[in-house]
Amino acid sequence: MDGARARKRTVSSRIAAADPIPLYHRVYLLLRQQIVEGVWSPEVLMPGEHELAETNGVSRITIRRALQRLEQEKLVLRRRGAGTHARPPAPPKRRENLRGLMENLLAMGLRTKVQLISFDYVAAPPEVAAWLEAPLGAVVQKSVRVRSVKGVPFSHLTTWVPEEIGRRLRAEDLASRPLLQLLEEIGAQPAQAEQVISARLADAQVARALQVDVGCALLWVRRQVRDPSRRVIEAIEALYRPDMYEYQIAMVREDGMWGVDRASQA
Repeated sequence: MDGARARKRTVSSRIAAADPIPLYHRVYLLLRQQIVEGVWSPEVLMPGEHELAETNGVSRITIRRALQRLEQEKLVLRRRGAGTHARPPAPPKRRENLRGLMENLLAMGLRTKVQLISFDYVAAPPEVAAWLEAPLGAVVQKSVRVRSVKGVPFSHLTTWVPEEIGRRLRAEDLASRPLLQLLEEIGAQPAQAEQVISARLADAQVARALQVDVGCALLWVRRQVRDPSRRVIEAIEALYRPDMYEYQIAMVREDGMWGVDRASQA
């Protein structure tokens, strides 16, 4: 038994040495996810430090540091001699479903506050040129914004638009109004969007903007917006805090085929 535990500690040490994210923080993220998902009822004691350490293959010190972080965020209630209770956050208030991705994105922009971090014209890097279906090195407008709700940042948005469109958009407009609304007003009518959803880890710059730790897992969305002629008028890379944002898809079956009925964000 002692040999098995020693091997487990050795493996954990090797993982910790190879991973830039501190071991206690990874354990904290795992426990936080379990609390949010309701793995432990608030009325029932959570497993003790020793059991959590055994389950996760880490030391009690690591578990203790993770629990201290959860206690600071008021996700657990710890009482000396009485154990630890989970305190799952209240579920987010569901917003109404909005028919269509574009309408939903516009409504979200109107309901949130935005901070313009940067605004410039740059030569499109290869990947951005491909997204915009523009020549390599073409000049594009690049803006970086952070959206917040009730004073808490939840999304980091990097947007590129073709130069001929960007020259008609002012920095002060991007700092106060949704880009989709601005595009409509200048006649670059958004008609459809295509997007890819995955995950990314927060780097130092994004972590600072979203008030999360470096290495925190974020929802990553890459989106192309096209006008009625199918010209790409916007390319955007968005990073969202998963504790404040979710993407929902409702599907229907017609003629034996599944298709998207509506999409919504909350």
